[in-house]
Amino acid sequence: MMGLLREAWERFLLYFPLISMGLLALGTYWLVRSTPPAAGVVAQRPVVHEPDYFMRDFSVKTFDAAGRVRTEVQGAMARHYPDTLWLEIDRVRVRSFDAQGRMTTATADRGLTNEDSSEVQLMGNAVVVRDAVHLQGVAPSPRMEYRGEFLHAFMDTERVQSHKPVELVRGKDRFKADRLDFDNVEQVLQLSGRVRGTVMPVAN
Repeated sequence: MMGLLREAWERFLLYFPLISMGLLALGTYWLVRSTPPAAGVVAQRPVVHEPDYFMRDFSVKTFDAAGRVRTEVQGAMARHYPDTLWLEIDRVRVRSFDAQGRMTTATADRGLTNEDSSEVQLMGNAVVVRDAVHLQGVAPSPRMEYRGEFLHAFMDTERVQSHKPVELVRGKDRFKADRLDFDNVEQVLQLSGRVRGTVMPVAN
């Protein structure tokens, strides 16, 4: 009998370190699961397409290196989306000036603009107007006006695009088309779909 007890005790002592390690591991796991996260550690939330701030009856200006107004964006209501870094604006109005001070304006019922207002998408009664240009030593450029339900204006590169019906007025000339791509810098106009136009003769 004493021999059996001694053998059982020796077996217990042999496996005691292993049993202790197992109990310690279980206790550590329980503590980790039970302990609340440290203050200041915030789990990252997934980025969703929801506005993180709003503006009402606002005006935002950006300036060039010389301190001159480069763009001005106005609207009745703006919503900023952190996932795209774009502003969605109701009753939007944008004024943009190039290096020579020539102004381009864009208006619409609703608009989307990126952070520096260099790219504007106009939706609903969209109008983009570029003033006539008369510079010494440079051929005059007539007033340009674009109208449609959707216009995509690139203010810095002076480009206007649309995949929807649009009307273009250039001086006294008038064009209508289903799609438009106009590059004012390269003076290249592409009209596609059903294209109709009226070109007035140049007065001598």
